[in-house]
Amino acid sequence: MRINVLPGLSVAALLLLAGCSSSTTLSSAGQRVTFTDQQPASSCQLLGNLTGSQSNWFSGAGGGESSSLRGAANDLRNRAAEMGGNVIYGATSPTQNIWSGFAPLDSKMSGQVYKCP
Repeated sequence: MRINVLPGLSVAALLLLAGCSSSTTLSSAGQRVTFTDQQPASSCQLLGNLTGSQSNWFSGAGGGESSSLRGAANDLRNRAAEMGGNVIYGATSPTQNIWSGFAPLDSKMSGQVYKCP
């Protein structure tokens, strides 16, 4: 009896690649976290600094910068919500460097996480 494994492996590989190249989805808690460029009020509590990231391994550096930055922002918002925060202040994304053209580096976004009333 001959078993044809190739179609099953092909489907598994496609699902793996699709999962690795998709951007980070925003959780329901992450949806309640907002970005601001104004210093939060003194009634807000600084919880710490965080960095969110989105892997560009399969999509590459040219695979859609806005999509990978959106994924990094979603990851940052999700992680801020897990910390108990609801505001991210001073979010920045490091600039591309010389290696970005040669290797698909992760997109990153950092900011200060606050819990505001």
